[in-house]
Amino acid sequence: MRYRVTHTTTYDYEEMVSICHNEIRLVPRRTLAQECLRTILEVEPAPAVLNSQLDHFGNPLSFFTLEEPHQRMVLTALSELVLEPRPAPPPDKTIAWNKLREQLACDLSQEGLAAFSFTFESPLAQMLPELVRYAAPSFPTGAPVLEAVVDLTRRIHTDFVYRPGATSVTTPLAEFFAARAGVCQDFAHLEIACLRALGLATRYVSGYVRTERPRGGERLVGADASHAWLSVYCGEVGWVDVDPTNDVLPTDQHLTLAFGRDYGDVSPIKGVLLGGGGHSVEVAVEVVPLEHGLV
Repeated sequence: MRYRVTHTTTYDYEEMVSICHNEIRLVPRRTLAQECLRTILEVEPAPAVLNSQLDHFGNPLSFFTLEEPHQRMVLTALSELVLEPRPAPPPDKTIAWNKLREQLACDLSQEGLAAFSFTFESPLAQMLPELVRYAAPSFPTGAPVLEAVVDLTRRIHTDFVYRPGATSVTTPLAEFFAARAGVCQDFAHLEIACLRALGLATRYVSGYVRTERPRGGERLVGADASHAWLSVYCGEVGWVDVDPTNDVLPTDQHLTLAFGRDYGDVSPIKGVLLGGGGHSVEVAVEVVPLEHGLV
């Protein structure tokens, strides 16, 4: 399936901004199932500097500087991607979770060490004691790891409410856990923290879901905006994506933008500026299937 993604971010400032420096992660990364054919980045006003590189996790990272005084900045990323279906392995055929935990602690292979680096606490996915107690019913000793993850995913989807505006990017995980309402990044951070607290390797994934409803299917929560889910290391079968907001194992409707330890590693845009006063921000995302290339 070929997709076109249009991601537009608009900042309006109360006062004039004289200069700003920004880093952005809006170019979709290549994965085993996904290829980004091209991305066009447009910034208004035109940047004085725009360059790109890869970050620590291999995500495309761009930097730009605006030196022209402005009260509005519009950033648009237009990407074309090809996505191959990636069905998950049979959950009951995966390695026992406690055996995988033991293997991760002593696996010195390149893949094992890379996975092990995602078993630690991160700023937005803290290993709270109550999370071990919450996750425990899904993880009896000897349970296949993906089968246990699927059960935890279902429970999170059932126990927590998706409510836009209930939280912000600064809302602590403990607060979301107590309130039981939030957005997709809260759902992802919660499951990541639960799994890491059990010693399993888990990545935060940012990206998009298909905007249009597929024939015969329901529209996924998270369409028309950036979305977040997670990826769990399952031993020999590799990394498997999990979306607790929608209670699904993504196959061909989730497009990966970047991954890291938590949202702080993959924020679509962050920067510093001089001036501006207060500001408002609007984000619009459209993901549509294509039969032809970019227009």
